[in-house]
Amino acid sequence: MTKQASDPVFLKISQDPFAKWMGIELQELRPGYSRVAMTLAPYMVNFHGIPHGGAIFSLADAAFAAAGNSHGQKAVALSMTINYLAATSPGVRLVAEAEELRKGNRSGFYQITVKTEGGDLIATCQAVVHRKGESFVEKTMQPQMNADERR
Repeated sequence: MTKQASDPVFLKISQDPFAKWMGIELQELRPGYSRVAMTLAPYMVNFHGIPHGGAIFSLADAAFAAAGNSHGQKAVALSMTINYLAATSPGVRLVAEAEELRKGNRSGFYQITVKTEGGDLIATCQAVVHRKGESFVEKTMQPQMNADERR
C-alpha cells in the first residue's frame, strides 16, 4: 500500500531538512520502497562543470533513508556503496528508487538506482540500515486504530 501525504510516516520523512534544502522531493513511499526526485541545479556542479557525485549520492541517500524508515521504526545507515555509471548535466531531473531486499529485526538491505527521468541509469547503490527498535512518529501523529484493526 502506498503511503499518502496525510500518512504520519510519509509526512515526517517528507519534511527532512537536508533533503528539502537539496530540493529533493519524496514522490512515493510504501513499506520497503521509496521514490524521490531532484533537479540538478547549476550550483551542484564540480570543477569539471558536471554534477558533483555528492549531489547524486545525497539523492540516493534520501531514497535509502525513506525506504529504510518506511516502516515507521527509526533506522540509521550503517553503510552505503555507490557506483557512478554515467555522467549527466545540470538541469536534468533525476529519480532515485530504493527497494528493500531483506528486512530483519535489526537490519535491512537495500538496492538504490538513480536514473534520469528518461530512464538513463546514472548510479547504483547498495546500503545497509540498522533499526533502532523505536518508532520515530510521535504518538499524536500516529493514526488511531478502530476496534476491528486492534484484533
